[in-house]
Amino acid sequence: MLIKQMTVGMMGVCCYIVACEKTKQGVIIDPGGNEEDILSACKAENIKVKYIVNTHGHPDHVCGNGKLKEATGADIVMHAADADFFGQDRVEQFFSQLGLPPSPPVDKRVEDGDKITFGNESLEVILTPGHTPGGICLYAPPNLFTGDTLFAGGVGRTDFPGGNTQQLMTSIKERLLPLPPETIVWPGHGYGGEHSTIAQEKTGNPFLTGGW
Repeated sequence: MLIKQMTVGMMGVCCYIVACEKTKQGVIIDPGGNEEDILSACKAENIKVKYIVNTHGHPDHVCGNGKLKEATGADIVMHAADADFFGQDRVEQFFSQLGLPPSPPVDKRVEDGDKITFGNESLEVILTPGHTPGGICLYAPPNLFTGDTLFAGGVGRTDFPGGNTQQLMTSIKERLLPLPPETIVWPGHGYGGEHSTIAQEKTGNPFLTGGW
């Protein structure tokens, strides 16, 4: 599996190009800006983009969806709960204050346990609500793309509409920490580092060490 991490956009989102090395079919996870750079990186590796996958619906993670869909013809993928939540007028109005372009309508809604397949590879959808109602992580052992659920040394904020601190911590405790300790954590922002492991987060993340 080919993995390329890129920091993009005004909010420093970690965008990922993930592809099957044999077939060169791939996905783009969380295109938060710098669309031309993302497309150039795909072209350099001769990657045909099948899906644009959003770990959640916040504008800093979806603002590149439109340009990339237009350029590649790829389907936009999001969990059904976030597709519904961020489609509400009041939610759209709140997040429009960030001044980022909205995503086109979602083409493919996924649920917990679904597989997103590209070439000979796939990503398993793990529902981890809390940062948003339909936040997801994407798992292809030993790699875990955690969006804004879990960072290296941190966790996602919950003060935006749709956030819930208790739900977020339960998601991390019950869905992520039981994964193998060597699992590589690829976060949605590089606040505490560009990557980590489940083992490192269990022992060193200050949000998780108290009583966990």
